[in-house]
Amino acid sequence: MKKFLFLLLLIANSLAAQNIDSLFNSANELYRNGNYDKAIESYKQILEQDAISDELFYNLGNSYYKLNKVGPSIFYYEKALQLNPLNQDVKNNLVFAKRLALDNIEEVPKTFLQKFNTNYLQKLSYNEWAVVTIVFVLLSAVLFLLFYFTYTPTKKRFFFTLAIISFILFVAAISITYNQYNFSKNTKKAIVFATKTEVRNAPTLNSEEVFTLHEGTKVIVLDAVDNWKKIKLADGKIGWIISDEIKMLDNN
Repeated sequence: MKKFLFLLLLIANSLAAQNIDSLFNSANELYRNGNYDKAIESYKQILEQDAISDELFYNLGNSYYKLNKVGPSIFYYEKALQLNPLNQDVKNNLVFAKRLALDNIEEVPKTFLQKFNTNYLQKLSYNEWAVVTIVFVLLSAVLFLLFYFTYTPTKKRFFFTLAIISFILFVAAISITYNQYNFSKNTKKAIVFATKTEVRNAPTLNSEEVFTLHEGTKVIVLDAVDNWKKIKLADGKIGWIISDEIKMLDNN
């Protein structure tokens, strides 16, 4: 009975994968033919089956870009980079999409450590850093065993030194993994989808307007009250925006 159920599950998964591949190829063909709205519909059918990938988000971003829909195009490029921070095609297209956005927000100057974190450490996701951590711990174990079972003094010193270096790198990698995980979970980002919206100094419609945002701007979400979100911009400005006018990047 268990074998039969396993076989049914295997067949179901195989059929689902074939359906997704068929949808993806069909969506790509629609895109190539300039039917961008239809291509988006097909790509989103794949999303509804929880079959996400950076390529899928990249193609969605391209489709919206062709329709001059700034917010959705930037949103899906950002989603693609969340899955694969090293995807250079996505980075290049994101630069072009951001040029269509009306808001020109200058970032607050970063410290050396913040620049190092952004330019180097964040090139890998916390899952990828976890893999690096595992590699170093295994390497440390192998080198220690080689040290333990080697009797030649020169080789023992060599393996011991390498083991210590590898262990230090393991500690550094696990620290980076932990920090990247916390950063990812505690930093909630969103993209403005409203064509134009007023950001206020309190979560009420009769509160003072502090600045205006347009479609495609990336914000950090700090808090939520009812149907309002407290946001922060790259230049440090803070205010409240209606929740429906932004879309969270940690949701599909």
